[in-house]
Amino acid sequence: MDFLNTAAPVKTPVVRNIPAAEKPTLIGLSREEMGRALVEKGVAERQVKMRVSQLWHWLYVRGVSDFDDMTNVSKDMREMLKTHFTIARPEIVDEQISSDGTRKWLLRFPARGAGRPVEIETVYIPEEGRGTLCISSQVGCTLTCSFCHTGTQKLVRNLTAEEILSQLLLARDRLGDFPDRDTPAGAIVPAEGRKVSNIVMMGMGEPLYNFESVKTALLIATDGDGLSLSKRRVTLSTSGIVPEIYRTGSEIGVMLAISLHAVRDELRDMLVPINKKYPLKELLDACRAYPSLSNARRITFEYVMLKDVNDTLEDAKLLVQLLKGIPAKINLIPFNPWPGTNYQCSDWEQIERFADFINQAGYASPIRTPRGRDILAACGQLKSESERMRKVERMAFEAMMIVGHGEDD
Repeated sequence: MDFLNTAAPVKTPVVRNIPAAEKPTLIGLSREEMGRALVEKGVAERQVKMRVSQLWHWLYVRGVSDFDDMTNVSKDMREMLKTHFTIARPEIVDEQISSDGTRKWLLRFPARGAGRPVEIETVYIPEEGRGTLCISSQVGCTLTCSFCHTGTQKLVRNLTAEEILSQLLLARDRLGDFPDRDTPAGAIVPAEGRKVSNIVMMGMGEPLYNFESVKTALLIATDGDGLSLSKRRVTLSTSGIVPEIYRTGSEIGVMLAISLHAVRDELRDMLVPINKKYPLKELLDACRAYPSLSNARRITFEYVMLKDVNDTLEDAKLLVQLLKGIPAKINLIPFNPWPGTNYQCSDWEQIERFADFINQAGYASPIRTPRGRDILAACGQLKSESERMRKVERMAFEAMMIVGHGEDD
């Protein structure tokens, strides 16, 4: 045998069909990050700006979730994108629709690294002239607010920018809120304009403990060449992470909501333990410094009414004093008990007296009333106890927390 003339066998390269869950996503990337991802897969530098513009339009203006729907992108380019990336929506584990139009989605995201798949809830509430979507930022929560059942769940992980943004994309899909999409028959949505006009970061987790991902997602959501939500219609709710409140004002610029719930440090230390690190004076100084505050751009202060805890007229007087000089709205939220809690909801007559005093002092002070009582989804009571919670209690509290946030510009 002539070994010198024996050709080595030619190996045919094997292209593994990578499952979508293992592929990197293009959703949630900045334009610069998207450009770098394309260059790494062989797109010529001179084409990057044009390709990113195309993809941005299809993802965030047209709302496609399949590369094959990008009709002005060449077939070869689409095949490359399908091979290396995904733009798939999260899995819908459950979708429930209330008789008043409120919708709740239980969404599952794939494992990250050595972790397991995780589930979160996203809630949509149609109101007169607006549709508000409540978005989660973490799975679980590191805070231990004593009246909040979500606070009894350990933090599993932060959501990525893609996972935060995908909640908005999926809701717009399901409501027919992208061009050339039909609203589902019988759906209750605003009569005019967008079906999802407002978003609130009030779901599971503390958004400011996941600042970078939340920032990236909200800047994409408010990008004028894409999803194009007004920053005045986006509200971020925090328990009071003071350094990141300053950053939120300067780097994101959306509306701010504060989970206040007490007007004395000793009580707030118990109700909202992060107050031990960032007490009321520091928190309210950060609120006063929030950019562009005016009567048309107010901070919302959330105040859960707890019987014989924080609901006296003396509390109302101190609340007015604390907020002096801050353009503010105060949302009064009747407490919704959960299994094991020692708190009770304030008597309705006491809530009304509290609200009347606040209103007479010149602050809008709506009392949030129950909606969507026939499906599950509770702010402060998300996911893990849903099977045990009475349906009428869970959705009532969620709706009271979500409605009325953001401006109507």
